[in-house]
Amino acid sequence: MGTPVNIIVGSHVWVEDAEVAWIDGEVKEINGREATLITSEGKTIVVDIAFIYPKDTEAPPAGVDDMTKLAYLHEPGVLHNLACRFALNEIYTYTGNILIAVNPFRRLPHLYDIHMMEQYKGAAFGELSPHLFAVADTCYRAMIHEQGRQSILVSGESGAGKTETTKMLMRYLAFMGGRSSTEGRTVEQQVLEVSWNY
Repeated sequence: MGTPVNIIVGSHVWVEDAEVAWIDGEVKEINGREATLITSEGKTIVVDIAFIYPKDTEAPPAGVDDMTKLAYLHEPGVLHNLACRFALNEIYTYTGNILIAVNPFRRLPHLYDIHMMEQYKGAAFGELSPHLFAVADTCYRAMIHEQGRQSILVSGESGAGKTETTKMLMRYLAFMGGRSSTEGRTVEQQVLEVSWNY
């Protein structure tokens, strides 16, 4: 349910749509619990005000790299931000210290090459664009400085890219902890060796 407190005539809002999930529009009239909207496509609809969500009109067209910067952190706002970034091939977005990845369903080797690893090595979290390597680097440095175990949770639906994400995490961690004896062995072999030593 939306937040009717913030909805007045002239408000820019989101409303559910059966075809595209959410559509944006402007409130033209409010009668009791019903609001008349003109969508961005010029369609007039009448909706119960309880199902309207305010739209962040100050968010940049390209979206934000950390969704805690959004004025409204609700489903349509989050999905719109992710879609804007995805359209620009920005598959990673933060929500605080949580990294959200949108599976591009294609290989993006430039995002995971040695040059990219070097960029994120030692960089403060949030200093560079959102990336899996930023999370891995933060975890690695915490493990080294605090001398304690760290965890990275990778979750998502089937086909979301969890396996590929885990491979990239392991690759970065192997890069950070690399030494000459690791050459010629796969990341998986190195991780299995480390796992057996615990």
